Amino acid sequence: MEAVPGVRALLSLHRLVVQRSFGLIPVQLASLYLPRRLCSTTSPSTESKQTVNTENESLLENLNLMGVDLKKVRQRQPGVLRRSFTNEQGLAHFLEGKGASSSVIADIISRYPRAITRSIDHLEKRWKLWRNIFNTDEEVVSILKRSPESFFRSSDNGNLEKNIAFLTSLGLNAKDLHRLLTTAPRTFSNSLELNKQMVECLGDVCLQLGGKNPEQFAKAVISRNLYILIRSTKRVRTNIDILRDLLKLTDSELLALLQGPGAEILDLSSEYLKNNFITLDQKLVSLGCQETDIKNMFLKYPMVLFIGADTLNSKLDCLLNGGITMMQIVKKPKVLDYSTQNITGRIQELKRVGYDFEKKGINILELSRKRFVAKMEKLNASSND
Repeated sequence: MEAVPGVRALLSLHRLVVQRSFGLIPVQLASLYLPRRLCSTTSPSTESKQTVNTENESLLENLNLMGVDLKKVRQRQPGVLRRSFTNEQGLAHFLEGKGASSSVIADIISRYPRAITRSIDHLEKRWKLWRNIFNTDEEVVSILKRSPESFFRSSDNGNLEKNIAFLTSLGLNAKDLHRLLTTAPRTFSNSLELNKQMVECLGDVCLQLGGKNPEQFAKAVISRNLYILIRSTKRVRTNIDILRDLLKLTDSELLALLQGPGAEILDLSSEYLKNNFITLDQKLVSLGCQETDIKNMFLKYPMVLFIGADTLNSKLDCLLNGGITMMQIVKKPKVLDYSTQNITGRIQELKRVGYDFEKKGINILELSRKRFVAKMEKLNASSND
């Protein structure tokens, strides 16, 4: 009679196996039916932890042979290593056919492990959609090398196709889409509705400011700020209000700023934008600038608001110590776009050849590196004569 409980337990287990085989008990509920005497003596929490942390040994072996950095995989998307079914070999074969080397494939998987969960059918459809934008397979591979997430992050090819059609309908051309995919690929992972909300928001702003062509306005903003579609409409509206209030802009001034260089700062953190403006404004006032000078400076080069307070102070001090006046900086604010080291080096080189900033201005400091070097060769030759 003592053996009866054991026999009953075995019969219960047999029934469970049969029932699960025919789908009579959901797999996730099966553990509830296991006889207690046949369960592991490990506590439920420990047992659950061991199950969750079990990696697929066959997958680990495959990835290791492919040269994948398993340490990176565990840091980024460890859940992939616990999957029973993956497509690493199919992915490798597919990418090899597009011209990717084995080392590039290994790096792609290391940096974005979920790539191995995509089916061949999915990969082929997505590749075809990308090739509508890029001219060659080589171009697509080069993007995958830099940003594998941009290609593999979303599994919804239908959504990608709709977003491409929608953005094209705004008048964005292949070049614009190319820049969006390479710079802000999350734009295409957004739901179509989310992208439409931002475009509608920009259109409303245009009409509220007296603009006549909301779609053209939206296109101009997106073309100038590739990150705008991955920001919230709340942030964009808040930043527009900040610019209006701090610069005391009229509707027409604000409209011109937003569809011009001002579009480039709309995706900044609102707090960062506000703090940078206040810091710069205080600095300029302390150096003798008038309110109208400050306003004109921002309208000419709003990108100055990207510069942090400490960096800005360092650049201004460097220019002023080099014999350049504050009014020259206000009129040519783009000079602040260069690093302090670059500015210092150029001023020193120009001083050696006796360059007079008061007479000749500071345009030379804004030249590209190539043009500056050519200009210095001429100035050196003149000074030697």
